[in-house]
Amino acid sequence: MAPRAYWKGTLKLSLVSCPVVLYPATTAAEKTRFHLINRETGNRLKQQMIDSETGDVVESDQKGRGYELRKGRYVEIEPEELEAVQIESNHTIDIESFVPSEEIDQRYLNHPYYIAPDGKAAVDAFAVIRDAMKDQERVALAKIVLTNREHVMAIEPLGKGLLGTTLRFPYELRDEDQFFDDIKSPKITKDMVELAGHILHTKAAHFDPGKFKDDYETALKALVKRKASGKKIELPAPEERPSNVVSLMDALKQSLKGGGGKKTAKSHARRATGRRPAAKKAHRSTARHRKAG
Repeated sequence: MAPRAYWKGTLKLSLVSCPVVLYPATTAAEKTRFHLINRETGNRLKQQMIDSETGDVVESDQKGRGYELRKGRYVEIEPEELEAVQIESNHTIDIESFVPSEEIDQRYLNHPYYIAPDGKAAVDAFAVIRDAMKDQERVALAKIVLTNREHVMAIEPLGKGLLGTTLRFPYELRDEDQFFDDIKSPKITKDMVELAGHILHTKAAHFDPGKFKDDYETALKALVKRKASGKKIELPAPEERPSNVVSLMDALKQSLKGGGGKKTAKSHARRATGRRPAAKKAHRSTARHRKAG
């Protein structure tokens, strides 16, 4: 059974339209998250808003929104003034054009959503739009309003449904020239490039996200489990940094022989299991023991 829809509306292609639903394609629910707590009592902390000049605590009814015109000078914007410029959603994904997928700059891709037909009556029209895009091998560009903001969305077939990805606006992207202009153009030999090419060939593979492993997340879960069971957490000794490579050619040759082996997750695991000697011991207060119990 599909989860609750994030958005409901109509997908429209000229005079053809059908009811659709949107579901976020990503989730952070499985990530390990921490709360701020009082070390002495083990209780969770609450945050307060403090006036940066007076140091006074600001209550919720005193909080407002301001745009900084210059350093320390703000113009206050009232809630009703914000509402006046908000775009009211018409709950329509209005397809404006179709573009070749290879023309979409990957930097513009933002948040992905699954788009599915809303009800049996919508299936036929949905399938027509989806299959037409498959035949033409093009990506639809459409306008949609989410959380009071207008977005451009790229829509493409994905299995039986559609994948809609909101796109960033040009002003949200930084110009790459400011980061790349200072990169020098050194003279490298053809042999070096060929050696690097051989290394790339030995590591050739297909994109398979199923092989992605979040070693840090695994280590975090192990750490929390070990700490919750009352076991001692020992900190690993600092790892030695590798020496600087003197000869690029030697490094390429060594890599081709298999000398540049993969870095494993053992260092992460040691932090969770405590296999190395401790650098320092953690102290628990009596109050925290009572809280944990």
